[in-house]
Amino acid sequence: MLIVLALVAGIAIGMALHFSLPLRSTRGAALAPTLDAAIAAALYTSLTWLGLAESNPWLWLAATVIPAVVTGLVIAAVSRARADHDERERIRLKVG
Repeated sequence: MLIVLALVAGIAIGMALHFSLPLRSTRGAALAPTLDAAIAAALYTSLTWLGLAESNPWLWLAATVIPAVVTGLVIAAVSRARADHDERERIRLKVG
């Protein structure tokens, strides 16, 4: 049942990443929270299956920090790729 806390933390961290990283207009508002929550849930589940207890601080540290880092990297890459693509399209279409 404590996995819900990992999901809520993942959504909150994902929202913070969405609003704090640049090029916010190049991605959907739900991408970062969804991605972070999915990674947090998968990691939390995997670590508990491997034997880490819910009272273990390493479980919670891993379930919050690793998804935040991965989500930040993915969001930065997606945003940069979208901005580059949009710029190429503007040039191709000769739009101001």
